[in-house]
Amino acid sequence: MIDLDMVTVVKHPLVQHKLTLLRDENTGVKDFRQLAAEISTLMAYEAMRDLELENVTVKTPITTSEFPVLSGKKLALIAILRAGLIMADAIVQLIPAAKVGHIGLYRDPETLKPVEYYVKLPQDISERRVFVLDPMLATGGSAIDAIRTLQARGAQNIKLMSILAAPEGIRAVEEACPDVDIVVAAIDSHLNDHGYIVPGLGDAGDRIYGTK
Repeated sequence: MIDLDMVTVVKHPLVQHKLTLLRDENTGVKDFRQLAAEISTLMAYEAMRDLELENVTVKTPITTSEFPVLSGKKLALIAILRAGLIMADAIVQLIPAAKVGHIGLYRDPETLKPVEYYVKLPQDISERRVFVLDPMLATGGSAIDAIRTLQARGAQNIKLMSILAAPEGIRAVEEACPDVDIVVAAIDSHLNDHGYIVPGLGDAGDRIYGTK
């Protein structure tokens, strides 16, 4: 069973509409990129709902008063390569001060397990709120490996953002990383024998970059 207390499904009509277009096999590379970026931006509003605020004094053309600004820990966006790049590039437009890190993983076609080949993170990762970005949460192996890589470098406040998720992936992350909340646009039915999400949208990386 999935612990829904750890999972937020962003059911906003705009997200669901754009996700349907994203799933369509007839959606081309250009539109797929744009839709994935737009969904990521919309999801970020929900994923970052709990960011801390503090009041500062601001002089408007009319008067001086107090207004809220972001406070607390600074943010880090960690893209799981390669598909996570589209999410990071979109979300950093909302929060330009966020630092961006990269974790390179590929899935072994035989074992379906992730193989790490690249890690580049902000030096102060332990002092930041971290958002791990990967459009597809399938088996959960890549997400778990990325989260453990971050935790080994001191990151503590971690949230995982994926556009699509399979129940198997969510369960795996919940069991391996019980302190990590998950934000998705949809939870699909299951994984097929090749580890693809069903009904899904295919391979997100291939559709973003026009590769096979």
